Amino acid sequence: KIFMNTLKYLQSNEFLLDVDLWRLFANLEELNKISHSFLKTFFETVKEHVSKSDSPMDFSSILRKFFQGDLCQTHQIYCLNYTSAVFYLENLRQREDFGIYLKQWCEQNEQCKRLHLPELLVAPLHRLTRYPLLLDNIWKRSADGAEKGFIWSLKEKVEKSIRDLEGKVKWLDNFQKFRQLQEVIIWPQVWDRDKRFFVPECLKQSIRENNSSENILSSANRLLLHEGRLTLAESTRLLDAYLFLFDDFLLITKIKRNKKKYGGSDTSLIPVCPSLAPELQSFIREGGFCTVLDQPIPLDRLILKNVDPIHVTVFSLRNAFLIQHENRYRQCIAVFLLQAQTETAKKTWMSQIETAISNYTAHHETKKSTAFCFPAESSEI
Repeated sequence: KIFMNTLKYLQSNEFLLDVDLWRLFANLEELNKISHSFLKTFFETVKEHVSKSDSPMDFSSILRKFFQGDLCQTHQIYCLNYTSAVFYLENLRQREDFGIYLKQWCEQNEQCKRLHLPELLVAPLHRLTRYPLLLDNIWKRSADGAEKGFIWSLKEKVEKSIRDLEGKVKWLDNFQKFRQLQEVIIWPQVWDRDKRFFVPECLKQSIRENNSSENILSSANRLLLHEGRLTLAESTRLLDAYLFLFDDFLLITKIKRNKKKYGGSDTSLIPVCPSLAPELQSFIREGGFCTVLDQPIPLDRLILKNVDPIHVTVFSLRNAFLIQHENRYRQCIAVFLLQAQTETAKKTWMSQIETAISNYTAHHETKKSTAFCFPAESSEI
């Protein structure tokens, strides 16, 4: 509330007017009001019971009012905005005027107890996860059978609400991450990627219109399993590469450090998603981006090979492994010789890729067997 009310005060004096209160704090005022009302009613009941020994402690009506009412729903709204709020905050913290507001106007307040805004924004999420524990403790101390049954059903309802929320938060987090990757990963046109492909200027627009490469990363169901920087060995040089291992394909990109993105926009102005790998976050802040080297390698077309230690001395290959891309006819159409910084990093990459291939294969074999056992429904049904 210190951070929120201070920002309101500054905005009333025409400072930080472009900062969106809702994107940062969501429904914090409503959440605070409902939580305070719950707490106040709860303790009033305890106080009345202590002062009047014959007064029953009617916890059921309080729990029914709040847990079947707005308490969990209000928490859900706040929690669903949390990932977006952290993302927004990371962007705002780059600004000098916002930094002054955080450090000089808010963090020095004694009530903050040296906590920073990111540490405070997460508090309502922790509060929500403690409600089942509260209900469980009340259930253990309840003597009435009907009341115990009611409290237990409430506890199960809150736990289900938290499980549902976790799924939604993960989906939103994944959505934010992939939206950022769409900004950072550049898909060059085929004639830029390989000079063998000649396309007259008059035909390029037609090809661009039918090219949907960037939409590959728009699926919210795709998962990013592993990522990181490796060195790609070419015939005459070593190239800085950044690999993205998804649950259905591997994407090999080369690192570009220009301030200007492919197409002219400035990547240093893009807000950085906090769920991305720290190395990639730092790289994006420096204005970098990743240009796709070749087409994505489907996991069922990827062959992984270890480079024998004997080649380390002969060809100066350290911590190296090989990736082959095969087409549907099992012809090798591309080969990538990659080197990790350490032997441990190499083993991690190989293990991650092998596991991803295994999971992908198992998943698709299950789908095939299911399709075989259960034929498609008639079009008349």
